[in-house]
Amino acid sequence: MQLGVDEAGKGPVLGSMFAACVRAPVEALPDEVADSKQLSADRRESLAETIRERADAVGVAEIPVARIDDPETDMNELTVEAHAEALSQVARDDLPAYLDAGDTNAVRFERRVADRVAADIELRAEHGADEAYPIVSAASIVAKVSRDAHVADLAAEYDGQGYGEVGSGYPGDSATREFLETYVEAEGELPACARRSWQTSQDALAELDQSTLEDF
Repeated sequence: MQLGVDEAGKGPVLGSMFAACVRAPVEALPDEVADSKQLSADRRESLAETIRERADAVGVAEIPVARIDDPETDMNELTVEAHAEALSQVARDDLPAYLDAGDTNAVRFERRVADRVAADIELRAEHGADEAYPIVSAASIVAKVSRDAHVADLAAEYDGQGYGEVGSGYPGDSATREFLETYVEAEGELPACARRSWQTSQDALAELDQSTLEDF
């Protein structure tokens, strides 16, 4: 039996970040598990369903926009907290746990997560663990599917209201940037789903301020 943890949604300007922990014997996992970024959305969803059926337990932690924008924290801290929260939901003493390191210093990340988990587990954080360990690949898939479902909920809430499509929620997505700019221009503020501390959000607000000044 092993524990694997990974996160999804660290970089988007819209919506929550998610972390997932899968507790399972490696032999119970589907043979096709891989880093979620290497799989199509349909394949991820199918595998996530199978993983949940075969796993001994699955834990998912959500870090919402309000926590991300809290000036008293930062994404490094929140990534540690997300891993620890997901892990704590399903951890058992004496099990090995593998994490996809969310810090340039994997040992530091490992130590910080361990300090937040009560269970006596054998913790190991590595860069690229989502490719090296099937149990972490499984967690990566569950986390990404959780994030995808969240984005689908945002789309259901905002698409069709005249602001354009929310897109993937990432700053590099032109649809997402246009959604933010259109929303801010129409409403004079950011949507509740936007990470206000992100530069993309600040740019949308600055553009509104500039256009307001030009009207005088």
